Amino acid sequence: MIDTLKPGQNVRCTLVKLPQAASAGKTILRLMRRDPAVVKGLRKSYKVRQRTTVVYNRGNRDWVQRQKCAKIVELRVGNDWTMMYDPTIGPDMKSVSDYITVSAA
Repeated sequence: MIDTLKPGQNVRCTLVKLPQAASAGKTILRLMRRDPAVVKGLRKSYKVRQRTTVVYNRGNRDWVQRQKCAKIVELRVGNDWTMMYDPTIGPDMKSVSDYITVSAA
């Protein structure tokens, strides 16, 4: 199915099995973060972190207390997401094809 996708086409992916390898899990999370709703949430949390960043002075220099980024997506069987297909993510999708199902949206 991945070979028949065209650039710019919306695809729906569903997680059918949890990967044992950490690298496959990271790849799936990276693909999940391409969902437009997740992108919007990440952008919103970034703006909030920028507004609420604590800057304090140590030795006459400004230090920034950085906050951690929100973990919006998580690996659960049955989670699905929609994203636009791009040929650059084809190899990533093929590497985790045992764990996800891909269909046209």
